[in-house]
Amino acid sequence: MILYNTTYSLAAEVGPDWVSWMQKFYLPAVLATRLPVGHRMLRLLTEIDNGGLTYSVQLDFNDMTDYTSFLELHADTMQKRLQHRFGGQFVSFDTLLEEL
Repeated sequence: MILYNTTYSLAAEVGPDWVSWMQKFYLPAVLATRLPVGHRMLRLLTEIDNGGLTYSVQLDFNDMTDYTSFLELHADTMQKRLQHRFGGQFVSFDTLLEEL
């Protein structure tokens, strides 16, 4: 199992709208690609109080082939949608993990 994690840091005032949009639009669009086999969205509880919020969005893939297909076919479009909706209000970084 391959886990593709994206960590997002955003301004606190944008948090509720961002969470709602991710749950109603972004994640359903990602799952509609039929490449991820699972997902979760989490809020980081142990962060330095910088006035913002940190979330993790994790997508599960059966193997590297499915993950690579997602990146090649869909990741740019999904990122553009997120940037269009919340551009300048968040920063993010990705982590790729393998379940042992």
